[in-house]
Amino acid sequence: MLFPLRDSNPTERFPFVTVGLIAANAIVFVYELMLGPGLNSFVAGYGMIPYEITQFADLTGGVAAGPIVHAPGPPVIQLTLLTSMFIHGGFLHLIGNMLYLWIFGNNIEDLLGPIKFLVFYLVCGLVAALGHILTDPGSVVPTVGASGAVSGVLGAYLVAHPRARVLTLVFLGFFIRVIHVPAGVLLVFWFVLQIFSGVASLSTGVQESGVAWFAHIGGFIAGVILIKLLAGHRLRWLKTKT
Repeated sequence: MLFPLRDSNPTERFPFVTVGLIAANAIVFVYELMLGPGLNSFVAGYGMIPYEITQFADLTGGVAAGPIVHAPGPPVIQLTLLTSMFIHGGFLHLIGNMLYLWIFGNNIEDLLGPIKFLVFYLVCGLVAALGHILTDPGSVVPTVGASGAVSGVLGAYLVAHPRARVLTLVFLGFFIRVIHVPAGVLLVFWFVLQIFSGVASLSTGVQESGVAWFAHIGGFIAGVILIKLLAGHRLRWLKTKT
């Protein structure tokens, strides 16, 4: 496994949006911790449920397809496509996503500027959710987390900074090292892993896998495409600079 720790890619300006997104996710997580027994209802109400999106229906109460007790969500149920991006299923889930966002997001914000970056991030998250919905439209299991949007950031970073050096924890059985790895190698490895895991999940069912792999894949592809549309001239300048 390859686990990034930090990159060696300085920015020209402070990443206010990246820090703001991390703070927003952290605040929501603290709120989750304060809910106590009400946490399950909050996740069921404001997590993204494919069945609710495809059927334009807000599930409440028990559903025959599973043991989850559904709670009312926002007035417009499609808003869960956004709210779910800021909810996390645990401390490690939050820390993992926020670490990736901090390492790679600041450079993409630097490239796009704060407003474009915020739009980019949210659109990648929406496309990621749609990727999950397409593979399991009838699922009644809530999907939460910033993974899809962060995957878009990774896709953009691959396009913009493939040669950047990333300090990485390499863990292969008994082989454990901390080394610098080119971002292109790290991110391509990550994406291939998502594809293999996603294909494997199709044989067992997306709900049972516990991870919305195709949200990661959809978000990553969205990031690759959007960065070219939003920062084409800057990308050409980066190539001439390097």
